[in-house]
Amino acid sequence: MKPVTTFLSFLIGAMVACSPPKAATADLYQSSTFTADNSFTTGAEGPAVDKDGNVYAVNFQKESTICKLDKQGKGGIFIELADSSDGNGLRFNSKGDLLVADYTRHNILKVDMATKQVSVYAHNATMNQPNDIAIDSKDRLYASDPNWKAGTGRIWRIDNDGKATILEDNMGTTNGIEVSPDEKHLYVNESVQRKVWVYDLSSDGNIGNKRLLIEFPDFGFDGMRCDVKGNLYMTRYGKGTVVKVSPEGKILREINLTGKNCSNICFGGKDGRTAYVTLQDTKNMETFRVEDAGREWKMMQ
Repeated sequence: MKPVTTFLSFLIGAMVACSPPKAATADLYQSSTFTADNSFTTGAEGPAVDKDGNVYAVNFQKESTICKLDKQGKGGIFIELADSSDGNGLRFNSKGDLLVADYTRHNILKVDMATKQVSVYAHNATMNQPNDIAIDSKDRLYASDPNWKAGTGRIWRIDNDGKATILEDNMGTTNGIEVSPDEKHLYVNESVQRKVWVYDLSSDGNIGNKRLLIEFPDFGFDGMRCDVKGNLYMTRYGKGTVVKVSPEGKILREINLTGKNCSNICFGGKDGRTAYVTLQDTKNMETFRVEDAGREWKMMQ
């Protein structure tokens, strides 16, 4: 029996050695504080991560600001926006410029990160407000445009020359927006109606074949981002969770946060698997680890 016992011991040892260490998975989806409470205003929004892993978000300490934070959540105000501009969604383009949805002035702003010079990238006075923005590999932007008072919304595309084109009108309160990793689909959620729509996205930036991906019975939505596998992470405003939804519309999990009014989300960190979430009731940011890197982080590598 000794040879058998020896072989079984060897086999068990090999299986343990091949198993992923508990420490590698135990910290997934466990939210913790990234910045101190009250470090932002109630307009905490936006987050985006640059190629070096720095985190940016709007309304840090006071309105009309954009902060720059390191991977430990330390930092301060990077720029202050002028002319009563105020930011919402943030995205980086392939050139490293920071693009800002300036909802008060109906603009998309462009920030030169080296000089901190802010310019108007696109302006359209007929927008209600550019709220959240998504970007594709050709640097085309897709913007949600809610009218909160009327409970309606639209989707815009902003081309590289700054021209804005309406892609869809007469929607609900459009908010979170994202492009799929293969750039064949565009996702848009409606906060008040609690619906998430998916469109086919053509190579020239047009949309079609609209269908309902998923609908929820309670709480609202805000920001929305994809990982590299196409799963959507959506902030559930008022519930204090981030829901992970498959490309087929199946709920995979729901991540609990400390704050309740979670506004937006992005991915970064050394491997793109760290999520950063802005919260408007605790006026801070929280962070948690995920299994797969964010789509936008992967685009910048």
